[in-house]
Amino acid sequence: MSRVHDALRRAEQGGLPYRESAPPEFPEQEPPHHPPDLTPINVSAQASLPPVRLNIHPGMLSEVRILPFKPAPESHLLDLNNSHDTPAEEFRTLRTRLNHLQTLQPLHTVVVTSPSPAEGKSFTAVNLALAQSHLAETSVLLADFDLRRPIIHNLFQIDRSPGLSDYLTGQCSFPQALRRLEGMNLYLLPAGSPVKNPLELLNMRQAKVLFEELPRSFNWAIFDTPPLLFSADANLLATLADGTILVVKIGSTTFDNVTRAMQSLCENNVLGIVANGARASELYSKYTYYYSKSE
Repeated sequence: MSRVHDALRRAEQGGLPYRESAPPEFPEQEPPHHPPDLTPINVSAQASLPPVRLNIHPGMLSEVRILPFKPAPESHLLDLNNSHDTPAEEFRTLRTRLNHLQTLQPLHTVVVTSPSPAEGKSFTAVNLALAQSHLAETSVLLADFDLRRPIIHNLFQIDRSPGLSDYLTGQCSFPQALRRLEGMNLYLLPAGSPVKNPLELLNMRQAKVLFEELPRSFNWAIFDTPPLLFSADANLLATLADGTILVVKIGSTTFDNVTRAMQSLCENNVLGIVANGARASELYSKYTYYYSKSE
């Protein structure tokens, strides 16, 4: 934490040079990929519906559609099969630390968020989920809970609906809302149909029960959420998850925003901070010995 704070203070004083090969964060504006005729769901109109049956169990995963792994060209997904790729190695390190924490405490559901937009939260959530799914016999769920600006369906070039919002409002079953990537242990839960009031949807009892039941089927469930300082969605979801990861961008995120974000989370279940966009001399010099040209 002190190292991140020092880096942020230096950034505010004059800025830090960016590593030329640093992967860019995902764009905040959603490309026009999903069909434009999707009609927003009025959550208030769903209040009279009977409660959704959350029949979540390991056997249901056999009913999930399997789709080929075809990431979009602009997705910036890391090649985790390349051991010489240092950004990928950073996500393996993050994965190892989380798996160690899991041996010490109940830890299966993790919210990935940031103080402000364009700090790399989606980049972190997606590549962390990919890293976890590379472990044998580990079922991983990557869920898009950013109902305001969803992007995961675009990154993997899958349909946005049916998804999370359709499931929570009783429009589909949970297996119908999921997709599984072919040859991988990674399951995707896209945002689903647009909703007029995302926070009201996430306050429904079904959302709380969903968090409680997911560990029955997934060793890890990773949630991409809206920024903390721009909506209350992530704060609510952080109270439901086992842990929260805060993503900051070196040279962009201010120390004040980090402080405000941590205070909004009450620091109850914050697992740590991921520093995105750091220069090579600060984070990647440790790999020079192992991944030298003489190898």
